Amino acid sequence: MKKIGKSTFEFEKDIFVKGAFSLVSSKEAEGVLGKYFSEVLEDDTLGEKTFEKAERAMHTLAIKKILKQQELLESEVDLLVSGDLMNQLVTSNFSAREFDIPFLGVYSACSSFTESLLIAGTFISAGAAKNTISIAGSHFSSAERQYRNPLEFGNQRQTYSQWTVTGMGATHLSLIGSNEMPRIKKVTVGKVTDYGIKDIANMGAAMATAASRTLLDYFQDTKTLPTDYDLIATGDLGKLGSDILKDLMIEEGFPLGQNYTDCGHMIYSSLQNSFQGGSGAGASAVVFNSYIYEKLKKGEFKKVLLVATGALMSVTTNQQGDTIPCVAHLVMFEGGKC
Repeated sequence: MKKIGKSTFEFEKDIFVKGAFSLVSSKEAEGVLGKYFSEVLEDDTLGEKTFEKAERAMHTLAIKKILKQQELLESEVDLLVSGDLMNQLVTSNFSAREFDIPFLGVYSACSSFTESLLIAGTFISAGAAKNTISIAGSHFSSAERQYRNPLEFGNQRQTYSQWTVTGMGATHLSLIGSNEMPRIKKVTVGKVTDYGIKDIANMGAAMATAASRTLLDYFQDTKTLPTDYDLIATGDLGKLGSDILKDLMIEEGFPLGQNYTDCGHMIYSSLQNSFQGGSGAGASAVVFNSYIYEKLKKGEFKKVLLVATGALMSVTTNQQGDTIPCVAHLVMFEGGKC
C-alpha cells in the first residue's frame, strides 16, 4: 500500500472482489432492488425466540452461504472481518464461534461494512492473507429494541426517521483473481465529525457531515472529481441526509451529480412507509453485495465510490443527552474488464 494525501491509501496489488452474497427479509425484497438479492427470508425470526438471536442466525447463515457459493473451506479463509449494531458486537462474536476462522470484530456502526473491507484488503495487500470474508448486517427489530423502543410499545415514527435494514451482506476478497473481476483500488479512512444532532431518529442529518468530510478528503487526496466516477453511493443517509450532503458538497465546490445515490434511499420504494429510507449496517452491505457488485462484475460500472456512514452513539450516550459523533469510510472499486 502507499499513502496518497492525508487520509487515502492505494493498494499496489489487485484486491479482487471474488464473490458477494446478500440475505434480506421480505420487506427489502419488495423494494426496488428485490431481483438482485441472493436470498430472501420469508420469516425474519428464522424460528428463533428473540430478534437478537434471529439476527445472529442470519449472520451465521450468510457466512455459510458465501463459503458454499465460493466453494471455500473454512481452512482456506485467512480472516473473517465482521461488524453489526448490537452492544459488544454480540451478533458477530457469537456467530464467529461457529467457524474455525481467525476473526476480527469491527464497530463503526453503519459504516462497519466499508471498514471491514478496508481492513481485509490491507491484510491481503500486506501478504498476510489470500482469502478473506467481510460481512456486516443488521435487523430492524433488534435495533429498535436497543436504540429506541421495543416494537410492542407501538410508538409513532417521526417523518424524518429511517427504517433499519434487515439484511446481511458478505464479500469474498482474494489475492487471486482475473481481469473480469471487480477489485478494490483505494480506501479512505474517515475522521469523526459531529454536527450537533442529538435526536437518534435523525440519523441522516447527523451523518451527512461525516460523508462530506470523507468525500472531500478523497477528492483532494486523489485530485479527482465526482464526475470521474460512474457511481458514488453513500451508505445510509436516506433522503434527508442525502439532500444535506449534496448541499454541503456544493458549498465545498464538489457538487454531486446524477451519478450520486444513497443505499438507504434506494433500497425501499416510496410505497413501503420507510419515510427517509433504509439505515443500519445492513444497508450498504446488502446493496453493494447485490446491485452494485453485479454492475461492477458486468463492467457496467467502471469506477465506484462506496462511502458507508456510521453514527457512533450508544444507548448510554443517548440517555445522557450527548450529541452524535459520526464517521464515514470510503472504498473505491474498479469494475471487471469484459
